[in-house]
Amino acid sequence: MQREDIMKILPHREQMLLLDDVEETDGMAIGHYTVRGDEFFLQGHFPGHPIVPGVILCEILAQTACVLMQDAMEAGKLPVYTGLNQVKFRAPVHPGDTVETQCRIKRSKHPFYFAEGTVTVDGKCCVSAEFSFAITGA
Repeated sequence: MQREDIMKILPHREQMLLLDDVEETDGMAIGHYTVRGDEFFLQGHFPGHPIVPGVILCEILAQTACVLMQDAMEAGKLPVYTGLNQVKFRAPVHPGDTVETQCRIKRSKHPFYFAEGTVTVDGKCCVSAEFSFAITGA
């Protein structure tokens, strides 16, 4: 699915919608985002040597995982992080890179969902994490 379809699931909009496309296959969501270089989070991180902040990479993971929870994402519902565990930052992400995220839901007990995922660039792992969400009212 493309950005227009993603916006039907996620409440995020510019400048916080951080997926260009995502597909769901075999219980896994695979997303992509190309770092353009003009994003707000690169303006001061770091001048002359921009690196995508780790928290932004975790947000891209979360947005990817939300596609797997789309049936629970009724109108007026919001997915909110409840935890990040075992987060490992392994390589930096720079402007021009296209990140690929792979996420899966490990278990759920509505409204809580527990997931794991990775962020890679050209096959190299940049981030791995376990994380959880709650689907809440707006």
